[in-house]
Amino acid sequence: MTGALPEQMRVIEFDGAGGPEVISFGERKVPTPAEGEVLIKVVGAGINRPDVMQRQGNYPPPEGASDIPGLEVAGKVVAVGSGVERFAVGDRVCGLIAGGGYAEYCCVHEHNTLPAPDHLELVQAAAIPETFMTVWTNLFQDGKLSANDRVLIHGGSSGIGTTAIQLARAFKAQQIIVTVGSQEKADACLELGATDAINYREQNFAKEVKQLTDGHGVDLILDMIGGDYVTQNYRAAAKYGRIVQIATQQGNSDNVEVFRLMLKRLTHTGSTLRSRTVEEKAAIARELNEKVWPLINEGEVGPVIDTIFDFSDARKAHELMDSSKHIGKIVLRVSEE
Repeated sequence: MTGALPEQMRVIEFDGAGGPEVISFGERKVPTPAEGEVLIKVVGAGINRPDVMQRQGNYPPPEGASDIPGLEVAGKVVAVGSGVERFAVGDRVCGLIAGGGYAEYCCVHEHNTLPAPDHLELVQAAAIPETFMTVWTNLFQDGKLSANDRVLIHGGSSGIGTTAIQLARAFKAQQIIVTVGSQEKADACLELGATDAINYREQNFAKEVKQLTDGHGVDLILDMIGGDYVTQNYRAAAKYGRIVQIATQQGNSDNVEVFRLMLKRLTHTGSTLRSRTVEEKAAIARELNEKVWPLINEGEVGPVIDTIFDFSDARKAHELMDSSKHIGKIVLRVSEE
């Protein structure tokens, strides 16, 4: 441990469930790192859909996790718990947590922590952990993306989408198709490396996918929408296609064409990241460090950030998230680097 740490810290809390108006500011005791944990003075905290769901009362923190929102942070290590070997006081890091990121200080297990890329400001590095771990888990570990795949990424301009485009491009996917809601978002995705963009407001994506792939369909679909998209995904998928569900923004599907899934021999799976154990997240972090961190350090891939808000403007940040007008990530600047 180091000295000279304050006893109290500023945090963001949710005063009930609802819209951005329930966001409030409070004070909590600065946490003490447990065995295997590092204490980070937070410079940046990424904003993610699970934060919004928690604010709305639809996604309570896992048992044992902090009720303070925020799943990813970046900053400097200011204290270490017993047994920590990978990091020392003063190191620039970013990390994944199950809660507690919207705060001036945050404890992260050392094995869920990664070195912040040297060429990025820490506030930028805060946009990496949750998003890159989610994409790696679902697109590569579960979706088994390969260089010959045709890929469909829903929500192409989101933080997840912009990351998925870059990683699919870096790992030589044959075709990267995205769904978006505007021409501005389509242009942004194409610039990142998508080969095709479908405006879901104007076009039926399943029909467009068939045309864009000369009738083949896509081999892998990353879906955060759910609802009516499930059946359309089955129609857009190629034989032996894989569909990975990472969220259900439209809710559950009332009409799933199971027979089509059978005929095409599709695989439809899904996962969440937040509730996984420290050990499970550590395994993901190790793969990221080995296979993706070199690409980030070389500047081949990286976080796409729409807006960085001051900590005091958290309500505005959530208003932007709710509007879905952003392209890439939204980040809170908690303190100066």
